[in-house]
Amino acid sequence: MKAVVITDFVQFILAMIGSIWACIYLVNHEQVGGLATLLSDERVLSKMDVLPDLSNPAIWVPVLLVPLAVQWWASYYPGSEPGGGGYIAQRMFSAKDERNAIGATLFYNVAHYALRPWPWILIALASIIVFPDLTDIQRVFPTLSADKLGDDVAYPAMLTLLPVGLLGLVAASLIAAFMSTISTQLNLGASYLVNDFYQRFINPQASQRQLVWAARLVTVLSAFLGLGLGLLLKDASQAFNLLLLLGAGTGLIYILRWFWWRINAMTEIVAMVVSLFIASYFTFAEHGLESWQTIVIGSLLTTIIWIASAFLTPPTDEKTLINFYQKIKPGGNGWDAVIRKAEEQGVPLKKEAGQLPLEILCVLIGCITVYTTLFATGNWIYSNTSLALIFSLIALGGGAFLFWAWKKLRTN
Repeated sequence: MKAVVITDFVQFILAMIGSIWACIYLVNHEQVGGLATLLSDERVLSKMDVLPDLSNPAIWVPVLLVPLAVQWWASYYPGSEPGGGGYIAQRMFSAKDERNAIGATLFYNVAHYALRPWPWILIALASIIVFPDLTDIQRVFPTLSADKLGDDVAYPAMLTLLPVGLLGLVAASLIAAFMSTISTQLNLGASYLVNDFYQRFINPQASQRQLVWAARLVTVLSAFLGLGLGLLLKDASQAFNLLLLLGAGTGLIYILRWFWWRINAMTEIVAMVVSLFIASYFTFAEHGLESWQTIVIGSLLTTIIWIASAFLTPPTDEKTLINFYQKIKPGGNGWDAVIRKAEEQGVPLKKEAGQLPLEILCVLIGCITVYTTLFATGNWIYSNTSLALIFSLIALGGGAFLFWAWKKLRTN
C-alpha cells in the first residue's frame, strides 16, 4: 500500500509539472498574448465571475444551488465520499497513525481542489480566444465524430499548440493522472468483488493464490467493461453526470451509517442497485430533463427506496452491532438502542461523550478553508489584490483553527 501511495505522489508531481508548464506556454502563446491580454479580453471577462448569474435560474440553480443543497450529501463521488469510503481509505490506511492520515487527507483536498485546477482553468480561458467556436476545434480534429465534439475537446485542442517535447511531457502527465485514478478504481472494485462476493458466497475456502487470481481476472474484466462504457459516452460532461447519478441518493447512507444502527448491508445494496438503474435510464434514455434535474430526482427516488428498505429488511445481528460500537465508538443518539440491548445482555457498553460538534465544525471550516484557498489563488493570478487578501486571510484563519482543533481531537 505504501508503494501505491508513493507512486500516486510521484504521479501527482509529474501531472502538476506538466500542466503548469503547458499553462505558462499556452497563456504566453502568440495567439493569446500573455496573461494580461487574456484577462482583459471581453470574451474571457464574462467567464471569470466567482458566482453565476443569479438572474438566470437555468445557470445558478445547477451550478450553485444543487451542489450546496443536494449534491454534497446525496451523491457518492470517488475521493469525496460524504461519509468516507474505500477510495480515500486505501491511502489513509497506509499512514503510520491517524494524525498522519488526517494530515495527508487535508493536504490532498487543498492540492486537489485549490491548486490543481488553476492551470486547467487558465488553459480553458485561453481556448476561448484560440477556439471561440466548436467549428474551430473541428478544424483541428477533422476526423472527430459529431457526437464526440463538445466543449471538453478544447483542452486537447489547445495541447496541439505545444512543441513536441513539451507535448510529450504533458501527455505523460495526463497518463500519470489517469493511471493514478484508474488504479485506485480497479483495486477497489477487485477488493469488493473478490473479498465481499467471491470469497463470501462462491468459494469461502479459497486459498490466497485463488484469491489473487480471482482479483486479476476481475481487474481485467473491469478494465474492458470500462472501455466499453467509455465508447458509449459522448463527452466528459456525460461521464461526469453518470458518475454523479450512480451515487445519487447513496451519499446520505454513507453519512448516517456511522450514526444510526438501523442501516444495514442490504440498505446499501438496494441503494446501489436502484441508483444503477436510475443512472442508466437518465444517461441513455430520452427524457427531456436537465442534468441537475436528473440528479435531484435520482437522489430523491433512491433515498425514499433505501429508507424504506432500512425498515423492511432485517437489522444487523446484535452481536455485530455491539462489536461495531465497541470498536468505532460512534457519536450521537442513533446507537442508544444498541447500548440498551447490550446492557440487557450484561455487556458493559459505555456511551461515548464524543467530539461530534467539534468534528462537524472542522468539516465546515475545512470546506471554507479549501475553497477560499481556491478563490485566493485565482484572485492572485487575476491581480485582484483586495479580494485575494480577503480570501487569503479567511483561508489562513481557517487553517489556524484546523491546526488548533487537530490538537484537541482525540485520535487513537
